[in-house]
Amino acid sequence: MKNLSLYNHDLLPTVGLGLWKTPKSDAAKTVHDAIKIGYRHLDSACDYGNEVEVGNGIKLALSKGLCKRDELWVTSKLWNTYHKKEHVRPALERTLKDLQIDRIDLYLIHFPIAQEFVPFDVRYPPEWLYEPSGENPKIKFANVSIQETWGAMEQLVRDGLVRNIGICNFGTSMLRDLLTYAEIHPSVLQVERHPYLAQPKLLKFCQSNDITLTGFSPLGASSYLELGMAKPEDSVLDETLVSEIAGSHGKTPAQIVLRWGIQQGTSVIPKSTRQERLRENLEVFDFVLSDIEMASMNKLDRNHRFNDPGVFAEKAFNTFCPIYE
Repeated sequence: MKNLSLYNHDLLPTVGLGLWKTPKSDAAKTVHDAIKIGYRHLDSACDYGNEVEVGNGIKLALSKGLCKRDELWVTSKLWNTYHKKEHVRPALERTLKDLQIDRIDLYLIHFPIAQEFVPFDVRYPPEWLYEPSGENPKIKFANVSIQETWGAMEQLVRDGLVRNIGICNFGTSMLRDLLTYAEIHPSVLQVERHPYLAQPKLLKFCQSNDITLTGFSPLGASSYLELGMAKPEDSVLDETLVSEIAGSHGKTPAQIVLRWGIQQGTSVIPKSTRQERLRENLEVFDFVLSDIEMASMNKLDRNHRFNDPGVFAEKAFNTFCPIYE
């Protein structure tokens, strides 16, 4: 497994296992199997609703000696309802308890969206809707600045509970503002990224400011088909160009798309519960795409975003919630 060096010289494994949408019934086995296969980077979140099971998988793998805790990079994320400074540490402590570990390697603000607090004993994870069983359920926003939340995140680092902090789903304007007041530098920005959403300016900004970029949904539409957020014809894996490049290297289209992201200096977090696919997603370090192949794939960019709260929140939660222009 190859690593990316963060601004503070911590090493982030280039390929991680994304755990969004991993069913609770599969999560422990998937995590155990992934670690056994060679994964050392797990990408979790409170909102995924499976951190207890993910923690069981980590515990089992460590108990078998498949790896040491210091060899495992665990990422989790602060949910929108915990943005007030007094809620940040309790949210992290709940995640640590569920994952059965004593620190997080990377803790991210999940969205630049502050929602009204929901106590643990009312609902956990709290999800998007404030009162799901109400007559007209909607997202209820809270008036909390990113600066307040970031200050509380920084305190987690000072307290030794978190090694690195970062953000998800931020654009360049939000990052530029964050950098004006951050006392602890953001290590990672995690955003949707694949050949149909290359975000070259955002990548350049991050690389110019010592922020490592991680691409979620690196294979594009596949994660969104069953949610009705993508159509079969939206799959970059079906592009003739991708198939031709895959054939020339003796690789699958998925491996070509992952390699495209890796060669641009980003980490990628594909997800799967199938052992053969888990292995396949790691077998991306024994070949190199040529400059011509990279340039050709860059031309596939459509600026096509699948995970956009400005679209899905209005459809699913009856609330207009844009974060992108």
